[in-house]
Amino acid sequence: PNESYLNPNKLLEVAREAGVCAVHPGYGFLAENAEFAQAVSDANFVWIGPPPEAIRLLGNKVESRNTMAEAGIPLIPGIEAGSSLDDKTLRKEAERIGYPVLIKAAAGGGGKGMRVVDNPAGFNKALEGAKREAGAAFGDSTVFIEKYLVNPRHIEFQIFGDYHGNRIHLFERECSIQRRHQKIIEETPSIALDDDLRSRMGETAVKVAETANYLSAGTVEFLLDKDKKFYFLEVNTRIQVEHPITEETLGVDLVKEQIKVAMGHELSWSSKDLRQRGHSIECRIYAEDAAAGFLPSAGPVHFLKEPGGPGIRFDGGVQTGDEVTVYYDPIVAKLVATASDRETAIRRARLALNETIILGLTNNKAFLKAVLDHPEFAAGNTYTSFIPEHLPEWQSAEAQDGDLQIALAAATLIRESGSITSSENAQTLPEPWQTLGGWSMCGGGMR
Repeated sequence: PNESYLNPNKLLEVAREAGVCAVHPGYGFLAENAEFAQAVSDANFVWIGPPPEAIRLLGNKVESRNTMAEAGIPLIPGIEAGSSLDDKTLRKEAERIGYPVLIKAAAGGGGKGMRVVDNPAGFNKALEGAKREAGAAFGDSTVFIEKYLVNPRHIEFQIFGDYHGNRIHLFERECSIQRRHQKIIEETPSIALDDDLRSRMGETAVKVAETANYLSAGTVEFLLDKDKKFYFLEVNTRIQVEHPITEETLGVDLVKEQIKVAMGHELSWSSKDLRQRGHSIECRIYAEDAAAGFLPSAGPVHFLKEPGGPGIRFDGGVQTGDEVTVYYDPIVAKLVATASDRETAIRRARLALNETIILGLTNNKAFLKAVLDHPEFAAGNTYTSFIPEHLPEWQSAEAQDGDLQIALAAATLIRESGSITSSENAQTLPEPWQTLGGWSMCGGGMR
C-alpha cells in the first residue's frame, strides 16, 4: 500500500500521466489526509472533497472534540481540552473518567487504533496495541480516551456543503451492527429515531458542518444511548462506504454532487426538497472468515455471480478471475436492498445474499444472513455490541461457496449427463425418471 494507493507522490504522478483535471480520493485513508488534499491543490488539480483546513480540523479527533466543545455540541465524556496525551496522563484520565474506557486513534477511524479497556489491569497492553495499530494505519500513533458507552446505537448523519454557504443534512444512517468497531450492516431510516429526535440530531449535524466551515460530502457520527441522549463522536471527511442507502431512499447521487460542488455549483437540493422514501439496507461482503474471529482471507475469485431483482443494487470491487490479496481492505462488495418497508428490505437482502455466488474465496455471506435472521435484529434492537452479545460463538451451518471440489463434482456430473445448457443450444435438464442409467434396485447396475 505504501508503494501504491497510500503514496501521494505516486498518485499525483499517475494523475499527470493520465491528464486528469480533478482527483476524487474515494474511501481510502488518503481521503482524510489534509496533506494529500493540499498537495493535489498545489499541483493544480481540483480536489473533489472538503478543503484541507476542514480535514485537518476534523481529521484529528482531539482537535475536533475541542472545537465542538466550544460550539456547544454534546460530547461523550472524555479527556479534557488541553490535556497532554502522554501515557502517564492517559492513564490518569482513564481513572478520572471511570472504566470502561475507549482508547482511540487521534488521526483516523474505521476501528483502527481502537481498544476497549474494562479495568486498569488491561490498560497498558491496550494502549500499546492501539498506538502501534494507529501508527501503522495512519502514520500517527497519537491516541486519546473517551468513556465507553455500554450498548449505544451508532447513528450518523450525511452532511453536504457548497462554496455558496449552503449546508444541509441528508438524514441518518444506523450503523450499529459492527465487528471489531467496523460496520458490516447499515440501514436507513433508523427505527430508533422519531421525528423530533431526527430533527434535533440533524440540526446538530448541520451546526457541526457550519462550525468546521465544511464543504462537499461528509458524515457526522453520533452515539445514541438507551435514554435517547445523543453524543457527537467524530466527522468522517469523505464519502462513506454506506452512502448508497442514502442515495436509494432519497433518489440522489452523492458522488455526482461532490463533483458538481467541486466545479463551483450550488447544491442541487435544499432541506425542504428531501424526503425519505422506503427503507434501505447495506450488507458489506468481506473476504474474511467470520467463524475464526473475522480474520481476513485471501485468494482467487474462481467465479462471481451478482444478484438481481427489484430493489437490489450490487456495488462490487472484484469479478471472476480476480485475486484478493492481503495488501488491501478485505471488502469485496456492497449489497444494497431497498423496499417500501424495513421487513421487506430485510427479506430482499437475504434473498440477494442467497443469489450472490463467490467461488474460491472465504467470505462472510452466511454470517450476514445470520444477523438478518436474528429475531433481535428483526425487532430493531440493534446496538454496537450486538454481535458479541448475540452471535459470539457463531459457526456457519452452510458449506462455503469456496468448496470448489463440490462445485467441480456437480459440474462434472451434469457434463457427463449430456445436459449442459448453453446459449447456442439451450435445453432443460431431463427428468431423472426418464433417464436410463446403470443403477438398479435389485443388484449391481450394468455399464
